[in-house]
Amino acid sequence: MFSKEESAQLRKEFWTSFGKSFPRKWLLYNTKIKGFAFKFQADRKKASVCLDIEHPEDIHNELLYDQMLSLKVLLETEIPEVIFDATFELEESKKIIHRIYVPFEGKFSVHNKNTWRDCFEFYVETMPKFELFFYEYEDFIRQSVS
Repeated sequence: MFSKEESAQLRKEFWTSFGKSFPRKWLLYNTKIKGFAFKFQADRKKASVCLDIEHPEDIHNELLYDQMLSLKVLLETEIPEVIFDATFELEESKKIIHRIYVPFEGKFSVHNKNTWRDCFEFYVETMPKFELFFYEYEDFIRQSVS
């Protein structure tokens, strides 16, 4: 069992190590669509690459998610393991968001450095697929909230 401080230090080390091992400018929050962001997720039990839709205006939130649902078959062609979750609960805040994500299927814990490398490789393999998909359909996605 790790103390809060040890756990925080390991999380910081995990993300620093990822950034140094795979230096690259990721799209992440730079979609220029409010409440529409790509994220790397990692905790004690799992890791994933995510697209979180959490626009502050409910109607825009729903429109963005519906627009992504209309692209679901195309996204599944590029990333067959993608999961659409209309009611994903964020662990810390208990907030419900729309999340489209790909889970890392290997053994992983941010507390176990031996699992980091496989996770990093998963991130580097998966996130570019999400980014390319976004760039290809960005105009279509954006029109749902413009």
